[in-house]
Amino acid sequence: MRPSTRALWIALPGLMMTLMLAALDQNIVATALPRIVGDLGGLSHLSWVVTAFLVTSTTTTPLYGKLSDIYGRRPAFVVSILVFLVGSALCGQAQSMVELILFRAVQGIGAGGLFTLTQTAVGDLVEPRQRGRYQGMFVAIFAVCSIAGPLLGGLITDALSWRWIFYINIPVGLLALILICTGLRHRRPSRTHDIDYAGAFLMIVGTGALLLMLSWGGVEYPWFSPEIIGAAALAVAAFSAMIVVERRVAEPILPLHLFNSRIFVIATLVLGLTSMAMFSMLVFMPMFFQLLLGASPSRAGLMIAPTMVGFILSSVIGGRLVSKTGRTRNFVVTGLGLATLSTILMARTAETASTGTLIEGLLVTLGLGLGLTMPVLTIAVQNIVPRADLGVATAATAYFRSLGSAVGVALSGTILTARLTRDLPAMSADQGQGPSLLDAGIDRILSLPMALHESVIAAYRDGLSVAFTTSAVIALAAFLIVLLLPDQPLRSDTAQPEPASGSASLEPSGRQR
Repeated sequence: MRPSTRALWIALPGLMMTLMLAALDQNIVATALPRIVGDLGGLSHLSWVVTAFLVTSTTTTPLYGKLSDIYGRRPAFVVSILVFLVGSALCGQAQSMVELILFRAVQGIGAGGLFTLTQTAVGDLVEPRQRGRYQGMFVAIFAVCSIAGPLLGGLITDALSWRWIFYINIPVGLLALILICTGLRHRRPSRTHDIDYAGAFLMIVGTGALLLMLSWGGVEYPWFSPEIIGAAALAVAAFSAMIVVERRVAEPILPLHLFNSRIFVIATLVLGLTSMAMFSMLVFMPMFFQLLLGASPSRAGLMIAPTMVGFILSSVIGGRLVSKTGRTRNFVVTGLGLATLSTILMARTAETASTGTLIEGLLVTLGLGLGLTMPVLTIAVQNIVPRADLGVATAATAYFRSLGSAVGVALSGTILTARLTRDLPAMSADQGQGPSLLDAGIDRILSLPMALHESVIAAYRDGLSVAFTTSAVIALAAFLIVLLLPDQPLRSDTAQPEPASGSASLEPSGRQR
């Protein structure tokens, strides 16, 4: 049954505030990272400020989706927001890089529900054919906050300190919590459910081991060291055991029958690869602006804004076109092709020391491409799943998207750190600076003697250009895969979909509902 218009418009403000909370936190940290390193040290662990958040948010995302299917969206929202706010308060109090990383992990446990629960609630309230219009509204909110996030992070860091970028989450989160509790109706469970704790635990272990392997390999330990091989073996064992568990439990956290759908498989794979390429590049772009182009933190935040301007335009217009045509494939192919081309050219500009003007133009086209890709793929998945699986299916897309982001950041951080570890110690020894240049903040780098300063900047340029080139290769792979995406019409109701003609059913053999 389609929810009433009144229920829709009461719930929307709370959902928008929740998305605003998530969008601000995901983007506000990037411009402060160089200053955080200056205060706390630990450049070699820089990527883990982002990765720790992504690990826990990624692994808890499917759990929130399943819990919301069982107990309702509102209780899941309450838990998610409260844990997120506790983590934010702890991050603001961190006294070392290790503490900050641990508290970011706590924050991520709460954040795992913010994006996916918002998208799932929209799926409850709006039929797939009209979902593009509302997704456009939500993407606009996300993009505005994403523009404000880096800029606000830079301004707060310059005017107060980086700690306040975490404290600002608290009033926003409390307001979102009030709106959610007021506007979203609570659905009581009609029967007793079993929660797949074993599957959730194995997913956390497997994801964490995979990211540790990528972050430590070649930096903390050699690639063929017992530690790295052990992490890889643990990841394989955990994910293999998870598959066995998911086949046997009554209510799996990641139902394997979803993978019977070609659309689901291609969409989640493309979302993961696209996030891996794009997010890793955008996280390290403020460092590129500050170190290589001499921008302040606030200026670096402003320079990221063109990406979100393009994102707003294409997502709003694309959402309306998707609703009008009832089709998704052509929009995704066009958007991802544009984003891939932009990524390739940005990797080249980083290598050739191009000016900021060219990079700003490429960031606009990157945003235009992403706005046509990410929201539309989520709509395509929601279109082919039964209502009973809407939460876990939406959470699965969010999981693979977040996993791609985490892997991308870890991989780029490893590439950058490996390059700097190779180049900076030799420079330091020549100039009597010692190996601590690897942990130097921007202020110290700017104060170095001219010859050493230029050498350090050259080392950063080399590391960032290699990381960006890796992102471009991954984006190209995602584009080639999305060409295989079927073009299935969007439904005009919220009822359970019938299996598409000629496609695999989403129901596993012998399963009854």
